[in-house]
Amino acid sequence: MAGCCNHKADFTGMDPMYKRILIIVLLINAIMFFVEMIAGVKSNSQALQADALDFLGDTLTYGISFWAIGKSLTLRSNVALFKGYSLLLMAIYVLSSTLYKFWFIATPDAGIMGSIAILAFAANVVSVLLLMKYKDGDANIRSVWLCSRNDAIGNLVVLIAASGVWVTDSALPDLIVAAFLATLFLSSAKQIIQQANQEKKLQGSNEHEEHNNSCGVKPKEHDHQ
Repeated sequence: MAGCCNHKADFTGMDPMYKRILIIVLLINAIMFFVEMIAGVKSNSQALQADALDFLGDTLTYGISFWAIGKSLTLRSNVALFKGYSLLLMAIYVLSSTLYKFWFIATPDAGIMGSIAILAFAANVVSVLLLMKYKDGDANIRSVWLCSRNDAIGNLVVLIAASGVWVTDSALPDLIVAAFLATLFLSSAKQIIQQANQEKKLQGSNEHEEHNNSCGVKPKEHDHQ
């Protein structure tokens, strides 16, 4: 619940506990990328492969986020922008490959899809619970939370897709879910990019004000008549 979190948007991740949590979550995501990608290829599931790419993106995101902690606001915002645009590219790739495979893909193995989706969901629930307390930080910190949240949602819809594949004996549910995951990437990319740009704008305004103060420039005052 958001009301239980007292962290404001200026939380920058300097808490040692947060750093330890970030490392744990990074390792969880790195392991699950390999597990889910191998399973996705073996089961011929586009949804599992799309979700595996999300795990890979998250692993890179957490590594970059850990490196950016303690750096300047401008650098952290630029890092968040990089992550946002990376998500955007990932979304474009998943959408395009899904459209391609709509015509060329065989029916996935619903059993493998379902079992891996459950395993991935459990991994992401652990990650989300660990990060819940820190979800309202700056753009860099918030991007970590959004990635973990996306994964948990993605695993649930992959599980639904597995059920759909099993019932219909068709690849269509798998492809629909892959497209849904791509739209989820797009939504998160938009949020991350918008917040990062706002923080860069704020930083630029603060630097301009500090420059004026150092040069002895006083704010203009309106004449009262």
